[in-house]
Parts: sequence; structure tokens; C-alpha cells
Amino acid sequence: MDTGVIAVANQKGGVGKTTIAMNMAAGLIRRGSCIVIDSDPQGSATLWTELSGDPSRFPVDVVLAENKLDKQVAQLQRKFDYIIIDSPPEIKSGSIMSVMSIAQILLVPLLPSPMDLWSSTRIEELIKRAKKKNPKILAFILLNQIEPRSAMSRGMDEALQEIDIPVLRNRLGRRASYRTSALEGCSVYDLGYRGRVASEEIDGIIDEVLGL
Repeated sequence: MDTGVIAVANQKGGVGKTTIAMNMAAGLIRRGSCIVIDSDPQGSATLWTELSGDPSRFPVDVVLAENKLDKQVAQLQRKFDYIIIDSPPEIKSGSIMSVMSIAQILLVPLLPSPMDLWSSTRIEELIKRAKKKNPKILAFILLNQIEPRSAMSRGMDEALQEIDIPVLRNRLGRRASYRTSALEGCSVYDLGYRGRVASEEIDGIIDEVLGL
């Protein structure tokens, strides 16, 4: 995929949705033009850039979602190579259906926890609804906050075999650098050595997604 609209969505909050969206955008801007659409009513992506104290510190512009999201995206596609949409954390929202109807790639972050695994049936519902609106959408689970020494993390791949949603090969570890980037309103790429491993993880996700 040379260009595209990538949505990061989950009906459950606290899964790292905005962290993934913002750091992917920071990685994509190194490969082409990119913009973030903040469609979360909490405005997390917008707040992220405000925390820096310097709007120019975060390398990607963030705009609020408009009522007619499809038209907004169509206009932005003329100007940008990549569009990242930070979606609202709910499955029954009209906003999230608008997002899914125009996204080319849908990434669903999932944490290695029993609660997240139990919510997997609702994730499948999310994907099925997305494909009714947009048959060409490619949806993937993105494992987040993985800890190699944790039995729960190690067992995620086996547990997810029962879910009819492909899982990205690359995944993100549980790292302080992701939290730091949010607190400082920057990206892991701006953290130097502290963000090196996290930056490599984000690049791995981007490489895999763009190769779809």
C-alpha cells in the first residue's frame, strides 16, 4: 500500500489507541506527507500536541474530525500521502462507522489481559460491521504492551487463533518510552536513545502495514 487511510480503533478504552496513532503518524511523516484526524470525542490526539508546549514539536498536524468525514478525508487525500484516524473508543457510535466506511486499513489494538480477550467477540462484531460498510477494508489486531516474560503475553497468539481476525506479525512492547512520548507531547522518535527500541517497533508495524 503506497498511500492510504489508516484507522486505529477499539470499542474498549485504555488500549493505547492514541499512542499508536500518534507514533505511527510520526513514523509515516518520515516517508511522506501525513496528517492525523482526531475523531475521538475526548480529543486525545489534539491534547497530545498541546502537552508539548510547542505545537511545532510534534511533526504531524492534527485536525478535528468534521461532521462529513468522508468529504474531509477525500479533500485531505489530495494533499497527503497518509491519513491516520484516531477513532472513538466505542463500537455503537455513528462516528466509528463513518471511520470504518472510508478506512483502507483498520488496526485494532489489543492488550494481553483476560478482559481484552473476553472482549474479542465484540472486536469481531466491529470488523463484521466494518466490512458491511466497506468490503475492501483490511482489518488486523495489533498486540500492544507485550511483555516476553509474561505468560499472558506469550499465550496471546494461541488464544487469538479462535478469533477470525488476522494478527499483525509485529507487535509493541510495554515500554516507558511510549508513556513518555504522551506526557511530553512528542513521539518516540524524538526521545533519542530512550526511544530507539520503540521507534524500531513502530517502524516494523509501518513496514508491515505498507506492505499489505
